[in-house]
Amino acid sequence: MRDLSRLGATTYPAAEAPESVLVLAHGAGAGQKHPFMTATARGLAARGVDVVTFDFPYVARGRRVPDRAPVLEQSFRQVIACARTWSRAGRLFIGGKSMGGRMATHLGAQRLEGLEGIVVLGYPLHPPGKPDQLRVAHLPEITARVLIVQGERDPFGTPAELEAVMPTMRAQVTLHVVEGGDHSLAVKGQRGGGVHEAVLDVISRWIGQ
Repeated sequence: MRDLSRLGATTYPAAEAPESVLVLAHGAGAGQKHPFMTATARGLAARGVDVVTFDFPYVARGRRVPDRAPVLEQSFRQVIACARTWSRAGRLFIGGKSMGGRMATHLGAQRLEGLEGIVVLGYPLHPPGKPDQLRVAHLPEITARVLIVQGERDPFGTPAELEAVMPTMRAQVTLHVVEGGDHSLAVKGQRGGGVHEAVLDVISRWIGQ
């Protein structure tokens, strides 16, 4: 716990004896205290998963421009190492929102030791309006199973675009589509947490498989 605090990480202990721990990274535009991140972490903890969140170095320093991938990956690895010690759970999962999820897939492609699975909330397949700039070169190297939760209207990559990429991957990939959802998995015209709660149910069931 002391090491995680030193890294600026936040722990969300599971409501019951956990079997799994999820280290969850934030997206490019907001840190670990964004409402989406805290609601996701608390919701999964209530469903029996230990969760750890953290800020990438650029956020911790008050900057807006993300660090380069190697810096993000190293930061992620440091938190994972401490999370293994903090959690009583024996099964390790990593993931994140958008950029954080992409960095989790980078670590998966690097064969992170003991990794059970990767949870990606809105995979940024390409920049908006630039479908030819695909971020897929590393995906075939992943062997741990992967869950991708993607909004139907995500400008960073639609479910159909992801389905075209999935056959190139050797990992077992589950794609869950949020009907009408955008990159933040929000559905226009729907208020309340119903959509998000359903997503949390999907994630917790998948982790428990």
